[in-house]
Amino acid sequence: MKALPEGARAYRRTPEFDETSVPDALLRRHDTKAGTWGRIHVLEGRLRYRILEPAREEHVLEPGRDGIVEPQVPHEVEPLGPVRFYVEFLREESAGEGRT
Repeated sequence: MKALPEGARAYRRTPEFDETSVPDALLRRHDTKAGTWGRIHVLEGRLRYRILEPAREEHVLEPGRDGIVEPQVPHEVEPLGPVRFYVEFLREESAGEGRT
């Protein structure tokens, strides 16, 4: 599984989704914009997370096992039965940002 860069800070998150409310766009190929990372948090159940490029990877996410989304990397998710999850969006702090 990929890792977030040191200094990545959360700035937004989605609402919680379940197997019936997950937006269709998340079930199909999509990506984040340049500089935007994602962390998929599964609260209950299991979610398949597919990284589609540059090398195909597949992971089953569950509570305690988050999925990391790299900027501009195509991916998709698939509920594996009942599930509750949300996505947190992060970006790297610029040099000096957030320091006193």
